[in-house]
Amino acid sequence: MPQPQYRALAAWLVSRGFAVLVPQRPGHGATGGNYLEDQGGCDRADYAGAGRATARAIAVALNYLRRQSFIRRDGTVVIGHSAGGWGALALAAGDPPDVSAIVAFAPGRGGHADDLPDQVCAPHRLRSAAAEFGRGAKVPVTWLVAANDSYFPPDLSRRLADAFRAGGDRVDFHVLAPSGSEGHWLAESEAGVKIAAPELDRALKLPAPKPDTKR
Repeated sequence: MPQPQYRALAAWLVSRGFAVLVPQRPGHGATGGNYLEDQGGCDRADYAGAGRATARAIAVALNYLRRQSFIRRDGTVVIGHSAGGWGALALAAGDPPDVSAIVAFAPGRGGHADDLPDQVCAPHRLRSAAAEFGRGAKVPVTWLVAANDSYFPPDLSRRLADAFRAGGDRVDFHVLAPSGSEGHWLAESEAGVKIAAPELDRALKLPAPKPDTKR
């Protein structure tokens, strides 16, 4: 699986003073290794277990970054996309120290079941896992999904966010404008980052950018 770059999102964060690490999870990318996040079959998918495995990989990356001399330990932000976003929600369940915010772009697992858009494996199990992740979570979570996401469509994403919230934590859920031909990749494109920027500003408590006065 190729290494996603998230160049536009990384540049947006760096321009606002953040150091950015874009890790690739075990079993992906050039280094390979064992895949640790297998959810099992479609009908009885273990979405909670898969999410917790992803959360452990995120925690390893966080611990590495915090050991670097140029990194502030406080104010860490975790931004995840798709399965990575699902892992970020699982991470929230553990109330990770020094993490001030989590932003999840279209979090979920099991999308495009049987390679069909708008079809998800065992959505009731996905909702149950989302509720489990919400219990005990205290980190503010912002949940973003594009209106034309066919992996985790807005209606399903809203139900998942409601389940996470019912589990005990507050979550700010937003359906964003359509992005390209497939909104699931919103976080990976420059146009998508522009769409998401206002909500990112609010999630990270950044001052609104000054209007461009250039002629």
